[in-house]
Amino acid sequence: MPPAFRRIALIGKPTPEVAEPVRALAGLLRRRGCIPMIERETAALAGAEAPGVDYAAIGAEADLAIVIGGDGTMLAAARNLARHRVPLAGVNLGRLGFMTDIAVSNMQASVDAILEGRYTIEERSLLEAEVLRAGRETLRTVALNEAVVSKGSQARLIEFALAIDGEHVYALRADGIIVATPTGSTAYALSAQGPILQPTVPAFALVPLNPHVLSARPVSVSDACAIEVTLLRAVDARAHFDGFALADLHEGDRMRLRRSADAIRFVHPPGYSYFTMLREKLRWSESARSRADC
Repeated sequence: MPPAFRRIALIGKPTPEVAEPVRALAGLLRRRGCIPMIERETAALAGAEAPGVDYAAIGAEADLAIVIGGDGTMLAAARNLARHRVPLAGVNLGRLGFMTDIAVSNMQASVDAILEGRYTIEERSLLEAEVLRAGRETLRTVALNEAVVSKGSQARLIEFALAIDGEHVYALRADGIIVATPTGSTAYALSAQGPILQPTVPAFALVPLNPHVLSARPVSVSDACAIEVTLLRAVDARAHFDGFALADLHEGDRMRLRRSADAIRFVHPPGYSYFTMLREKLRWSESARSRADC
């Protein structure tokens, strides 16, 4: 039986610890009749004989990309491959691993199962973002986790206005605001007391950062909405997207957000459960078990 995916890219966290699992996976893929494509920097770290390939080649040729690292490594790979719609599987070498759900200890068995066709595909939405200054676009990018408007290096509140589908929602003085996808609802937005959105929920979470009013609360809106954040007053402010793209903001700048036409597809091995993952990563039920053991 031929493997479910034939040309498979390996993309690793840029640290020496990635070398061993990359070599092990490359060997497994060759034994299964697959063609491994190792990302250029990953190939150098793993001591591969071939020089490796860039993201353009991976996007054009790969049937699947396996990311070995943490959520940051997955975010970088997803941003580079989003428009190519290459499905992604993740092996966790990071701390939490909300997006890299395959444990290193079970890596080969999980990849074997995926190659045998025993997997599920989960589609995750992306934010498409643009920053406008005096009506002219200064930045266009995508975000898998979140788009953030925040104060910069100076410890002063900023003031911004929020509009949904052209309707004014509120003006707020705060440290900033997070607009999170369901994927990003367990990232920065979670630490700012935002809601957790199940990945299949077609929504975005709007989470104020330390608002200067007690009544400001996170709000979830349809992902069919057009969201606009206008900077009204700030000495120093910035916009950033998944922690990668960064833009300095001036008063009057606008950040427009909507759901991207592109999406990320995650490949999960047998037995994957979103809520099991949340229980393990967020340690839900741990206190109850501890009490039961007493």
